[in-house]
Formats: sequence, structure tokens, C-alpha cells
Amino acid sequence: MSELIYRTELAPEWIDYNGHLRDAFYGLIVSYATDALLDRLGMDAGYRNRTQNTLYTLEMHSHFFHEVEKSDSVFVNVRILGVDQKRIHAAFDIVRDADAVVAASVEMMLLHVHQGDTPASAPFPPEIATALTKLAAATARSEEVGPGSRRIELPRRN
Repeated sequence: MSELIYRTELAPEWIDYNGHLRDAFYGLIVSYATDALLDRLGMDAGYRNRTQNTLYTLEMHSHFFHEVEKSDSVFVNVRILGVDQKRIHAAFDIVRDADAVVAASVEMMLLHVHQGDTPASAPFPPEIATALTKLAAATARSEEVGPGSRRIELPRRN
């Protein structure tokens, strides 16, 4: 089962000329959902200040399924698709509040980084690794939404 991680109303400036959520703001919503994930895992502001560790986004894939209109509010569910010592592969599903329709799914590859003089990847400390393992187990049987990650390309012409 996916986990509710974030909920938001839409700001008027997020709406385009068609009365729909601008594509860039799907990314903003997921960015805020990632912040909520950090908090859920124990990587809150105190952790970041104390350890100088945080998450960096390595890659992000967005899949759009249904429109989000100016009158909508949305919530975001997270699914942990994979974890290793330093990385999280997560899917964030943006769902319309009114009808529970998944409007978009955004997959991210996140890297745990120590932000010292020279930022470098760092293994998760045991308490964060444990929290990740628990969240991964809790979301393991979540239903797939959309096609998942794939390479974006057009056939090359010779």
C-alpha cells in the first residue's frame, strides 16, 4: 500500500492558460513531497544541520495521466521502489482529492549526500536505513501506476 506523504491546495499562479496545473508545478508538488519524505524518514532539518547530510535528486521521470484543474486539490502518495546503501528509488503519485484519480506519477532517484567542503555520497546511517526498510516493506505491494521508468527517445534517422 502506498503511503500518503503530502497534501496541497493549488495556488492560482500554478494554473496555465487552459485552466490546468502547469507541468512545472507537478515537479514543485513532488519536491515538497520529497521534503515530507525526508521528515518521515528522520532526515528533518535537525538531522540535516547536525550531520550535514541530505538528499540530492539524480534523476526524475514524470508521467501525466489526467488533468488537474484550478479547482482541484491534490495529495501525494509515495512508493519506495528500491533502496541501497546511498540511494532511494521512489515513485510519487499525485492524486486528485475530489475523485481519487491518479493524475501523474513521478519517479525519482535520490542520493544521500554529505555536504561538507566537497559534497560526496554517503551511506545512510543505521536509523535512516531502518526507516527506509520499513517504508519500503509497507509500500512493497502497492499497485503500479503508469508505465514506470523508461528511456525517452525518438528513433534516429540515418
